[in-house]
Amino acid sequence: MRAVFIFLLFPFGARAGDGNGQLPSSDEVVAKMVERDIERQATLTGYTASRHYVLENQRHRKRAGMVVTMTCLNDGSKRFDIVSSAGWGGVRKHVFPRLLSAEAEASQPELRERTRIVPDNYSFTMVGVERINGRQAFVMAIEPRTPSKYLMNGKVWVDTSEYAIVRIEGQPAKNPSFWVKSVHFVHTYAKEGQFWLPNTDISLTDARIFGETELRIEYFDYAPKTRSVTSAAPNQWSRR
Repeated sequence: MRAVFIFLLFPFGARAGDGNGQLPSSDEVVAKMVERDIERQATLTGYTASRHYVLENQRHRKRAGMVVTMTCLNDGSKRFDIVSSAGWGGVRKHVFPRLLSAEAEASQPELRERTRIVPDNYSFTMVGVERINGRQAFVMAIEPRTPSKYLMNGKVWVDTSEYAIVRIEGQPAKNPSFWVKSVHFVHTYAKEGQFWLPNTDISLTDARIFGETELRIEYFDYAPKTRSVTSAAPNQWSRR
């Protein structure tokens, strides 16, 4: 199925350019993102959320759904509890549990450091500026420094006023399985209060046996846990 990706969101107040219409470099954007991640870790102590998964296969005309609750701990590791599931039995028994297990594994601190969107893991190239949901966003192409099923090739859209990631689109840097011909995904984020939160994930997998399968994940009922740090600026946090 799909690989699990770990992405950080960061805030920063800034103009879209230098006043003369010139875009900042990708190095400047990423440096500000990293700076805000340090502030995020000083204030966010974890969160809970709910998710709705829907998997559909057109060739076999089958569908499965699942609702889960997730707890993200202070170190970024995740725990999942399945609330309900329905539909295609094979997906409910094998695919959904594997998705949750893979994400829980990828959220462990030792692996998270190797999957974050930072210069140690990716190279960045500034592409331009686009408007996303009424807001301006820098667009950067990203390329992993090493092939990994947890990393990606693609693009990220970063809000020009807050330096938070609002969209990610691409494909795994390494094919997750011989049986998978291709995977394409789009992750979107929405702002609620001072936080930028994952909003939807849509991935399309073309498998050798089953054909095209779409997986859609919707996120809701976020409850962040924070502590006050007087020296810290407003921060963002992310899905893992």
